Amino acid sequence: MQILPKGIHWVPSYLDAKAQSLLVDDIRDIVTKAPLFVPCMPRTGKPMSVRMTNCGALGWVTDQHQGYRYQETHPTTGIQWPQMPKSVADIWEELSGCAYPAEACLVNFYEPSAKMGLHQDRDEEEYLSPVVSISLGDTCLFRMGGTNRSDKTSSIKLKSGDAVMLSGESRLCFHGVDRIYPDTSSLLKQGGRINLTLRRVTKPE
Repeated sequence: MQILPKGIHWVPSYLDAKAQSLLVDDIRDIVTKAPLFVPCMPRTGKPMSVRMTNCGALGWVTDQHQGYRYQETHPTTGIQWPQMPKSVADIWEELSGCAYPAEACLVNFYEPSAKMGLHQDRDEEEYLSPVVSISLGDTCLFRMGGTNRSDKTSSIKLKSGDAVMLSGESRLCFHGVDRIYPDTSSLLKQGGRINLTLRRVTKPE
């Protein structure tokens, strides 16, 4: 594990090739039950460049009228999110250091031209629990800064199987994905990148 600026934890090659392949199989099963959809920005309704879905008790969604939020059902099908696979729950248990299980796993799919602007993960009820992220597929340029949007940023290349954790002082750091490097991985048949983001949403009782 490497400690980056602001206390961000980076674990290169956290998952080996076999584990990555098995995890992709589990993700395909999730997408079968909860199809990928295109989230939209609040107020403007501008579609994001990623497609996404969720698994777990809660899922993160956003649209023009209701904005960023967590809910128990898929925004298109109205069906409850599929259960979090053991392969995903095990990642949280091993990396998070949290005594409580993750409640949401966001599944973001990046086409070669997709990106994610600088943002904070702050739609949860509390920030004591970390955000754990797993990269699968093509390499991306991951940018991170401080807790203010104007803070200086730095970047690293995240490869397939890498893990990143935002916790402690880095929990509310701004971060984003500037670009995808096509054809840098053979994991996904059609190319692109999958990012799994595990989160605790509610305050433990």
